[in-house]
Amino acid sequence: MRRVATLFSALALATLGWTAGTAAHAAPAPSPSADGAGTSVSTEEQRAAVRFWTTDRLRAAQDVTALPAARTAKLATAPPTTGERVSVPPLPGPAAATSAPSTRATSPTAWTGGGLISTTAGKVFFQNASGGTFACSATVANSDNRSVVLTAGHCVVDAATGTGYRNWVFIPGYTGGNRPYGTFSARSLFWEPQYVSTRGNANWDYAFAVMNTLNGRTLAETVGAQGIAFNSQTGRHVHSFGYGGSAAEGNGERLNHCEGNEFPDAGRPGSTMWGIDCVQTGGSSGGGFLADFSGGGGYLIGNISVSAGANEYHPTLGNEALDLYRRAGAA
Repeated sequence: MRRVATLFSALALATLGWTAGTAAHAAPAPSPSADGAGTSVSTEEQRAAVRFWTTDRLRAAQDVTALPAARTAKLATAPPTTGERVSVPPLPGPAAATSAPSTRATSPTAWTGGGLISTTAGKVFFQNASGGTFACSATVANSDNRSVVLTAGHCVVDAATGTGYRNWVFIPGYTGGNRPYGTFSARSLFWEPQYVSTRGNANWDYAFAVMNTLNGRTLAETVGAQGIAFNSQTGRHVHSFGYGGSAAEGNGERLNHCEGNEFPDAGRPGSTMWGIDCVQTGGSSGGGFLADFSGGGGYLIGNISVSAGANEYHPTLGNEALDLYRRAGAA
């Protein structure tokens, strides 16, 4: 049975001493950005991160879950929901852009449709300040530098301290411990400053990581990229993808899928999140919510952040997210 860390634990990962597999040594802390919105990672640290993630450490990493409802009972002032509508189209990858007809799920099911999502979705692995190792999900987003993934804020930074996580890698197309396209290490992490200033308000629980090249090719050149949309229409039929850690979801070793018509999060005052009647478990945090999904590709409109009963929710990607995305795409 895989260990699971709640998001509440993720906000205090620095206090955890659990280390998976063989003894894990903490890497040097990444360099913080001037405005507290991210970190940069040296070339030496990037190389060390790839070496660090052995097969044993991958499989022993704790799955980080979405924030339980009890931890989001009081949210701070909601972010603005209007602004410039921006949509960046998908970028084709090596997989055929076709998929089998999907089943409208109310519980996670294994994704067997192939297509672009099978190469652009992947697992994230990172280490906290005290050496604990953890797993989340992420999705490649089309960007100027062809190197950006969207994930959850709680998968890149300790909101209690503002400290970015280390040994941060993304494995696209991860399946059963296999790395079909290699292991990409992060060269920069970007999170929303208000996620830290509010000490983990889920309205701001999104982040972007900029990945290093591998074998001279960018991440999107290697696997393709999903589109991404900001200030987009809400209340549509959407799909979510992640690597849930429960036995029913394959113990974090396969990509899972949910879909449904999204509805606003009415259960918590101040929430601007939207969700669907389906919930994935630990390890799915950061996985993509996509609209206009067809043939394995679509437009990212958020990431898995909060679970409440049988529902899962994503923060909206508004003006602040657009600014953060542009910064990541220029890094």
